Amino acid sequence: MGTNGSTMLKPLRQGLPPLDPAAVSDAASCALPARYEAVREARSFTRRTLDQWDVGERFDDICLVVSELVTNALRHAVPGEPERLTAPQTPAVRLHLMRWTERLVCAVRDPSHDTPVPRDSDDFSAESGRGLFLVDSFSDSWGWHPLAGTLSGKVVWALFRLRPAE
Repeated sequence: MGTNGSTMLKPLRQGLPPLDPAAVSDAASCALPARYEAVREARSFTRRTLDQWDVGERFDDICLVVSELVTNALRHAVPGEPERLTAPQTPAVRLHLMRWTERLVCAVRDPSHDTPVPRDSDDFSAESGRGLFLVDSFSDSWGWHPLAGTLSGKVVWALFRLRPAE
């Protein structure tokens, strides 16, 4: 890796992938509480959703990436201690899944304005910071953008190419 390992992770600040929102064939989203159990909730929500959508061999990749994005959002983006957090009526993190004919995007919205930064770490036992490398490895592309208008925070997204249905 010699040189600063984040070169492969450069496409960071991008808008959403070039997909027409009007052409979405399926979309689902869920609000996640600011607790670490939310990662489990996000995973089971993703599994149930993907079961209905028939995403074929990308199923495990998508579930893994959703876990990483939600974990990152809870670990880095939510203020305070994740156990006793934020007003109950404002979910800290929101997960969106959207499917087009041959693409699927998972997007995680969180209240932080900080750029998601892959930690350069050769220490693979280091838990933190590997998440974005996993996202980069298992998705076809990913990026993030700040939210506009009245919403504060950002969205981190990952895109998966799907095989066309037979």
